[in-house]
Formats: sequence, C-alpha cells, structure tokens
Amino acid sequence: MLERGLEPEFPGAARSEADRAHAAAANGSADVRDLRQLLWCSIDNDDSKDLDQLTVAEQGAGGTAIIRIAVADVAEVVKKNSALDAHAALNTTSVYTEGEIFPMLPPRLSTDLTSLNPGEDRLSVVVEAVVDGHGSVGGGSVYRAAVRNHAKLTYNEVGRWLEEGTPVPDSVRAVDGLDANLQLQDQAARRLLTARSELGALDLETDEAKAVFDNGNVLDLKPREKNRAGMLIEDFMIAANGVTARFLESHRVPAIRRIVRTPEKWERIVQLAWDHHQIKLPDSPDAKALSEFLRQEREADPENFPILSLAVLKLLGRGQYVAEIPGDQTPGHFGLAVDAYTHSTAPNRRFPDLITQRLIKAALARNAVAYSRDELVALAAHCTEQEDNAKKVERAVRKSAAALLLERRIGTLFDSIVTGASQKGTWVRIWHPAVEGKLETGDDRYDVGERVRVRLVHTDVERGFIDFKPT
Repeated sequence: MLERGLEPEFPGAARSEADRAHAAAANGSADVRDLRQLLWCSIDNDDSKDLDQLTVAEQGAGGTAIIRIAVADVAEVVKKNSALDAHAALNTTSVYTEGEIFPMLPPRLSTDLTSLNPGEDRLSVVVEAVVDGHGSVGGGSVYRAAVRNHAKLTYNEVGRWLEEGTPVPDSVRAVDGLDANLQLQDQAARRLLTARSELGALDLETDEAKAVFDNGNVLDLKPREKNRAGMLIEDFMIAANGVTARFLESHRVPAIRRIVRTPEKWERIVQLAWDHHQIKLPDSPDAKALSEFLRQEREADPENFPILSLAVLKLLGRGQYVAEIPGDQTPGHFGLAVDAYTHSTAPNRRFPDLITQRLIKAALARNAVAYSRDELVALAAHCTEQEDNAKKVERAVRKSAAALLLERRIGTLFDSIVTGASQKGTWVRIWHPAVEGKLETGDDRYDVGERVRVRLVHTDVERGFIDFKPT
C-alpha cells in the first residue's frame, strides 16, 4: 500500500476524532423526514459490517413501484477538512485484501456510528424513484430522513429464497410484511434491469475469486456467486446514482460523475467477437449490439462466459471520475448505457460518494457549494488514481493467496483457457482453483479464448507469481 501511495494506518489526529465522535441525532430537524416506520432492510455480504444503504419499496399507482434507497449520512459526522476527512481524501477508498481490510474510515464510524446497523435510528440521505411497468424511472427525488434498519440480510440467504423458492429466511420472517416487500423490490429491480438491457447495458461476469480461509490457512479460491439479491441491490444503486446525478444537474451544482468512455479499442472487441464466435459487430461502438452478443454467448457457453467477460472488460477500458461542471458536456457510462451517473451510495468506503453527499446536502439546504470547480477537477483525478492503486494492491494480495494455495502442486496438470495475449506475455486461467497465471510460451503464439493443457512449473508467494507451461 505504501508503495502505491496508500496509507494503511490512521494518523493519531484521525483516531482521536473518531474516539470523540458520536452518532448524529436522528430527529429534531425540520428538514429531516421521519421514515423509521418503513420496512427498511440491508442486504449485503455475509461478513459486511459497514452498512451504507437500506432499501424499501411500495406499490404505486398504475402499476408503478416507488423504491427508496437510504444512504448513511456520513457527512454529518465526518466534516470537510477534519483529520478524518484528510485521511479519507488521501486513500479515497477502503482496500479489501485477502488478508486484511483497510477501511477508509475508522471502524468506530464505518461499522458503528455511521453504519445503518439493525435496530438503530440513523440519519440518512434518501433517494426515491418511481419505476413504471417497463422499468423506466419516471420521477425521482432526494431528501434527508431518519431511518431504522429492521433486518440485516445477506445476499446468500435472500438470493436462494428469491431464485429457488426455498422457505422464507428466518431473518425475513421475523419482520411482519418484509417478505412481500422484498418480492416487490425484486420485481422492480428486474424491470429496471430489463429496461437497461434494452438500452444496451452490458451484463458482464468477471468470476472474481475470493480466498477461503481456515485458521489462517488458504483452503481454496472460489468465484463470488452472483444471485438475484445481489442484482437487486446493484439495480437499485444504479437507479439511485442516476437520480442523484440528475438532482445535482437540475440544481446546477458542480459534481463528480462516474463514467466509462466509448471504448477506444472497439476494433479489438469486434475482432474478438469474429475470431472466436463468428459474430459481426458494427464498425462503430454500439452498446446494444455488444450487449446482445454477450447475452447470446452467456446462453451458449455459460462455463466460459466469465473469460469472455474479462477480455471485453479489459478492452472497454477503466471507469473513472470526472468533474461535472454545469454547462459542460460530460460523457456517460458506456457499460451501464446511462448518460448521467455518479457514485453516491457508499460514503463509508468511497470518498467520491462522501463528496457527492456533501454536495447534495448543500443543495438541499441552499447553502454555498461545498467544493470549488478546481477542487472537484483535482479530486476526480486523484480518486481515479487511488482507485486504480487500491485495485492493484487487492489484485497483488489475491495473487499471493493463489500462489500460496498452489505452491505444493508444482508439476500438476490443468485444463486452462487463454485470458490475455500481448507483447507483455500470455496469461491463462484454470478453474479448480479459480486462478490466473502466466504461460511460458516460447515461440508459440496463443489467442484469447484458446484452450490449453498446462503444467504448473513455478510459484512465488511474495511476488504473487504463478507460471505454467503448455504440455
């Protein structure tokens, strides 16, 4: 982390501020609505403790659904230019490695005082959207509210229930009416996804693996499973981020947008589709055509779809933050097929979201804008750079975990598929465990998507190296 410009420890001043902090009062202000009675719940990973958002839905008129996303009001506790803010502005993100989590904010805040924990009254910024029968967001609003989390749920338990029709989880059954509300949320989320897919949103599946530990030992690397509960939250957050971006735009407030530009390497995506799948994509970037190609490939070859997704993702280019200045034309998000998009729903673990929350609250209170144009331009560039650095740290540690898992299996044969081929080298992916390594090719050349039988020849845990040779 230090080599990448990330600070793994909180400075003393930030720790002192965290020790003195207290939760913001959840009532008493005229501009804060009391929505604690609504059936709010959180859905997150099994081990998540920093709960940034809650969701709830209600049936609207004419077949619409009103969805609400409550985002923890971190800005009420973490003030601009404080020591806590300075550390968050330096790292800009929590760093999630296989060995340890390095939170952007101290756990006293992120897992307690500014976390939407069950049974606690908390201040929040609520994003409300009306979803019609076709999945379009016909209206939206943003306001402050007091909320209460009535159930802390996990993707796995809710996902199995929604997908497989298993018995209602005990944690859901314990709250009267929550099962019906979650089904309404799921219906709204599926409509949102259908509408985005028709516009050309890309459904990619990178199959990123996570280390499985037992008493400090790495037992396996297993892909993260994608299920209906995870997709529900993803679709609600995309909707919330779109409503938030349009809210700031309507108030002519400078902001930070999250974008993925039209891919510069579109020709390589076209070539990939033709070489390996005999699909002709348009010569110019076309999200709808690419989305349809990916849908067909997922159905035709689900086992190898994550490999194709990874290759396409690399060719699309990285997401980045840019300053949105009123009157300027800001690019949209090619991968999500949306024109106006920001990051606003995870202020405990992403600094751009905290910036956005401060901008929202200033607009609601009709106060001066919290950041100047020059500040936002510099912060957008810095957040993009630090996000890349954090991902490199996470990837390096994940590679070390994979090397540790495989170091006793030198000489073992594996079936693999080529995931990358360039002048820098050739990389392959094996399935059990889900690991990627470098292929020592000699004079041979391989293309992405080609299947190769390989032998594991070398690992280096400290450097995260895994090397294979073709057999």
